[in-house]
Amino acid sequence: MSIPPSQTPGFTDKQGQYLTFIHAYTRVNRRPPAQADLQRFFAVTPPSVHQMILTLERRGFLRRTPGQARSLEVLVDPEHLPVLR
Repeated sequence: MSIPPSQTPGFTDKQGQYLTFIHAYTRVNRRPPAQADLQRFFAVTPPSVHQMILTLERRGFLRRTPGQARSLEVLVDPEHLPVLR
């Protein structure tokens, strides 16, 4: 289940960057990133990454399986994701 392409998702610039990174990482590596990968790329603390993941999940942009490593799945249509900076 993903957000229909006809609807433009209302995520912030920072949220968009996280979603784009997760999407790109998953395509390149054939598995989602670990939270440590996000921490390294965005140069933030582990709690910051965790809170962003919870926020994205709560807003319906991301799905994950709690307790399962590398279970992030972007629910936004790739054409609505911003360019990764």
